[in-house]
Amino acid sequence: MFDLVSKASANARIDVLSGLTVALALVPEAVAFAFVAGVHPLVGLYAAFMVGLITAIFGGRPGMISGATGALAVVMVTLVAEHGVEYLFATVVLMGILQVIAGALHLGKFIRLVPHPVMLGFVNGLAIVIFLAQLGQFKIEGTDGQWEWMSGNQLYLMLGLVLATMAIIKYLPKITTLIPAPLAAIAGISLIVIYGGLDTRTVGDMASIAGGLPEFHIPVVPLTLDTLYIIFPYAIVLAAIGLIESLLTLTLVAELTETHGRSSKECLAQGAANIATGFFGGMGGCAMIGQSMINVNSGGRGRLAGISAALFLLSFILFASPLIEQIPLAALVGVMFMVVVGTFEWSSFRILHKIPRSDAFVLILVSGVTVISDLAIAVVVGVIVSALVFAWKAAKRVEATSKILPNGSKVYLLHGPLFFGSIASFKEIFDPKNDPDDVVIDFVESRVWDHSGLEAIDALAERYLRAGKQLHLRHLSPDCKILLEKAGSMVEVNVIEDPHYGLVVDYPAETDGVIADHITPTK
Repeated sequence: MFDLVSKASANARIDVLSGLTVALALVPEAVAFAFVAGVHPLVGLYAAFMVGLITAIFGGRPGMISGATGALAVVMVTLVAEHGVEYLFATVVLMGILQVIAGALHLGKFIRLVPHPVMLGFVNGLAIVIFLAQLGQFKIEGTDGQWEWMSGNQLYLMLGLVLATMAIIKYLPKITTLIPAPLAAIAGISLIVIYGGLDTRTVGDMASIAGGLPEFHIPVVPLTLDTLYIIFPYAIVLAAIGLIESLLTLTLVAELTETHGRSSKECLAQGAANIATGFFGGMGGCAMIGQSMINVNSGGRGRLAGISAALFLLSFILFASPLIEQIPLAALVGVMFMVVVGTFEWSSFRILHKIPRSDAFVLILVSGVTVISDLAIAVVVGVIVSALVFAWKAAKRVEATSKILPNGSKVYLLHGPLFFGSIASFKEIFDPKNDPDDVVIDFVESRVWDHSGLEAIDALAERYLRAGKQLHLRHLSPDCKILLEKAGSMVEVNVIEDPHYGLVVDYPAETDGVIADHITPTK
């Protein structure tokens, strides 16, 4: 009993410290994404707090961190620029409603359709995006108001502090694990900068994070169809991006922690969080792979980690803004660089020449599109390309063996699936002009997958009918029979009803297709 209490206490301590680390890393991210979206920094910080807290409590993946993200911010910027921030709040509410509907309909289960190469491409692409996002911290505002790259001693100091942060994160765990290495690195570098009087950029140089509690606020927009016409397209895109990024991050964290997540529950939590955020002046959000990796690498596994991160973030806004604003950006950049190193699947370089070329192409394609465009488009493109590759490969698997029975009938034993991609090969198999008057297609090793397959059978039946011959279907699976029954008179063939077969009797080893000839009916 004492051991259980001790272990629970240790886990709670680790979760709280991990949450503190995540909260410190959330501040510059939320502020930066608010700038990207064209809104006040507090709009991003409130979103990080509310989305992070609600999903931590009710989400489908304990230990996963959610908040304001760049993938959503780049979509929001046009809406804010053209219509104002109130329309953004209304869009976030509608976005949340759509996500709740998706969760209620259990649409999250379709994330299983994302192939592994797409998953690898998503991880690698997002790691590159995180890396590129940190490069902006190496720029300073010039005398002409334009942002330019650091140079000279300022650049060397920034690089030195970043490398020192990364070194602490890498080597401290070999000495002690009492405190998460990223938290120790942030605290250590901050003390060096503050007490050493080093001139380097801090969180306060980005913006002030001081503020009060978020207040309930109904978006000030006209309740008309014109408003819906404006916000609905944005809400659809934001809801899709948010769910895709959240569910893929859920899958990644589940693999890292060797646990299971609940996709539908996560959709519901994300939706509820965004509805609440929209009514409390936040810009909305979704799961954050960078902060989730920080939490996992720091030892955070339970819901307490996400809850602690959200509450620490709120306390920074309310009470500790002067202190947090002194944290050097170099320390936070170093933490994020280590996230990049840990997130990128370096093994993908090793396996590129070992996996099928199509999979390698999809992996590189998804990574590139994630960097150039956004995550949602990258995943959709990757899934479509993977599906087309699968359809092409499956289409080439359709073939048949034939046999003439003693009664003069010809039997085609079909192999492979019959669907839109394979109907061209299916049509080439048969020869209505030279076949006998009675032809049987045996589906014991085949399945009809879609409407195109039914149409192909119908067209083949018409060819045999015009030739004055009869076509039969045998050994259709129950699902194929249902398809044919739904098609009704559209499929003009005579379906041979199979008896309920019992045990095999004297089944010959050299069978070549007509299985029904070698088993005894029990009717």
